[in-house]
Amino acid sequence: MKIYHTHRAILVLESPWELDNQDANRSSVIPFINGVAKLAGDTEVFHANFYDKNSFEKALECLCKTTFENTTVYIAAHGYKKKAGNVKISDVLRLIGDKSKKYNITGLMLGACFVGENTITMEVYIEGTNLKWCAGYSSSTYWLPGTLIDCSILSRMSELELDDFEDRDTLIYSLADAISPFSNLFNIGLDYNEKPVSLEDSMQFVVQPSGKGYKAKKVNEDVLKIWHSLQCSKAQ
Repeated sequence: MKIYHTHRAILVLESPWELDNQDANRSSVIPFINGVAKLAGDTEVFHANFYDKNSFEKALECLCKTTFENTTVYIAAHGYKKKAGNVKISDVLRLIGDKSKKYNITGLMLGACFVGENTITMEVYIEGTNLKWCAGYSSSTYWLPGTLIDCSILSRMSELELDDFEDRDTLIYSLADAISPFSNLFNIGLDYNEKPVSLEDSMQFVVQPSGKGYKAKKVNEDVLKIWHSLQCSKAQ
């Protein structure tokens, strides 16, 4: 039997949150991502849980079955320093990068505290893969605001066509546009010293446009410049 499918997909790899003592796998980003998919239309959502590197590999293998025109991966897990859900960020990037060409994975949203600070690691492991962008946080993030920001980025970047990935400016503008509804000074979470961190200081972005000569590069300043330009100026 011929299987019909949509043109876009969001692959969600999620680790249990345990946000409180009664959270027996109650909390999940899936209702939010399903909302993004329903709003966009023509978008499938696939979900699997992971607990460590071994289960992460199995979850990714399980989700990567069909090639779509634009597939985005969303890592939703607790994070700290160089790990997301007990998996090294280098392993996360390597494993997804290895699948990216065959399954046309174009972007990676790291919805995990602190791991976004590893921008050099992102640049190294994205280089030469099919991944065109990666976003994350360099601080902790409050769960609901962080999830809403993740959803906005996933929604906006899932809209892009193949030609859009060839243009660095389009990638930067799209990322800035995705976070433009949120205040740059919003307290998104805390640093390692328990001090508040603004959204603009926490968010980290790396892009790698299609085509020869382009390398994966951190583009925070460029995204922030566009982000500020999309805000209304105060009435005089």
